[in-house]
Amino acid sequence: MRIPSEWTFQSEEIAAGFDQHVREQLPWYDMLTDSVAHIARHYIAEASVVYDLGCSTGNIGETLSETLRSRSAKLIGIDESVEMRSRYRAPGEFLCEKLETFSPEPFSVAICFLVLMFMGKASRRDLLERLKAAAEPGGAVIIVDKLDPRGGSFGTAISRLSLAAKLSAGISPEEILQKELSLAGVQRPLTRDEIIGEQFFMFGDFIGTVWVNE
Repeated sequence: MRIPSEWTFQSEEIAAGFDQHVREQLPWYDMLTDSVAHIARHYIAEASVVYDLGCSTGNIGETLSETLRSRSAKLIGIDESVEMRSRYRAPGEFLCEKLETFSPEPFSVAICFLVLMFMGKASRRDLLERLKAAAEPGGAVIIVDKLDPRGGSFGTAISRLSLAAKLSAGISPEEILQKELSLAGVQRPLTRDEIIGEQFFMFGDFIGTVWVNE
């Protein structure tokens, strides 16, 4: 897959190569997908709504398919990319809609998997408030996203950890650099004051958290 000069999900070429690309760029992707599905099983209620926000080709929903079926839960994937919709393979419904204007109905689980960093800070803050308001009692919001790099020598070491992992996965230095430059102005990592819930994952600058409406 050719890396564009400015990253976008509104591309047939990127949609076609997305599943392979994301696994090359994030060697822990499948492990973390399974972890998110495991956590979600603890909160998906019978006959409830489950949201996959920024669903892309439906990797999360596909992994949850058995739990969704056994509990008669309704999966709704949300993504603004028409190109991703044609590649969507998860059960349930795909809504082609911007998250900035999305208004959730009551749900048991909402999953934001590598999507908030592609929203502006004000927009994602508002989205998280809407999700917290719509979560049913005992429901959960599961987030996996990228953080702003830490400062100091430790921050440098952590940032290089992700680069080293990509090199170990066989990605060329040229492709790593092309992808990093293509994200300039498109990817806006979260700051630590935006994090909600309890942490369950950390690798390099990537974090996973769970907020529960107790």
